[in-house]
Amino acid sequence: MSPAVAELDAVSPPYSLFSPSQNASAGFAEPLPAPVEAALWRGDQLGGPTSETLASGFPALDAALPGRGWPCGALTEVLVPQFSVAELRLLSQVLAALTRAGRTVAMIGPPMTPHAPGLRHDGLDERHLVWVDVDTPRDRLWATEQLVKSGSFGATVAWLPLVRAEQIRRLQVLAARCTGPVFLCRPETAARDASAAPLRVLVRAHTDWQIAVQVLKRKGTPLDETLLLPSMPGGLGKIMTPRLRYPSRLIPVEPSHAVVSPAAAAVRERSHQATAAQP
Repeated sequence: MSPAVAELDAVSPPYSLFSPSQNASAGFAEPLPAPVEAALWRGDQLGGPTSETLASGFPALDAALPGRGWPCGALTEVLVPQFSVAELRLLSQVLAALTRAGRTVAMIGPPMTPHAPGLRHDGLDERHLVWVDVDTPRDRLWATEQLVKSGSFGATVAWLPLVRAEQIRRLQVLAARCTGPVFLCRPETAARDASAAPLRVLVRAHTDWQIAVQVLKRKGTPLDETLLLPSMPGGLGKIMTPRLRYPSRLIPVEPSHAVVSPAAAAVRERSHQATAAQP
């Protein structure tokens, strides 16, 4: 060995691409630097937070997401069987937290006009909400790219029923400039298509005012379990009776036989006789 190589080996720390415990068991003097260790992901583990995350408002869902929340500076695809049924029930809590903190939320091309009183019941402050009304796929994509590129919104929610894989890839690159999450609402049929989004979830309306969420893609091992999350639309919780909170628990009752009073029976009998007497 040359003197230069020997000198380099003497001063270089013996780092290894293993966790601190593995480094210690292997006899290495020092573990990986903390930033490197945080960015390192192993295929048999749930991915760690390489960027900031925001709590979804559902503890069970946070436990299944890398970094325990919605990732900032990255795309999240929300796939639904039908628009305007379950996507905002999934996202309303994080959007409400952002607007309460004074952060602006952008909605691009929602299928229905945002209803300010309903949003207020869900905790969203409409003063911090920007609604971009677009219809055509080209305008939806252009508006989404411009708002994501600006990186100035607390969160961006775009409805993109028609978008190609390369356009998703471009949005994922642009999303790295954002300080908040970027949600793309797409139809359930897009689940069989490849996507550059690092996180994809499928959400459906379920019984007893719940939503069923499947994590289709995440950084880590697959999640086969379907999460059932309580999500009653805003305002209903204040007027809903205990009996109607759990409609699946209601026991069907056989219809009772009608009770006819004697007077009504006499009138009905005379009516039948008159009808039969007619030629």
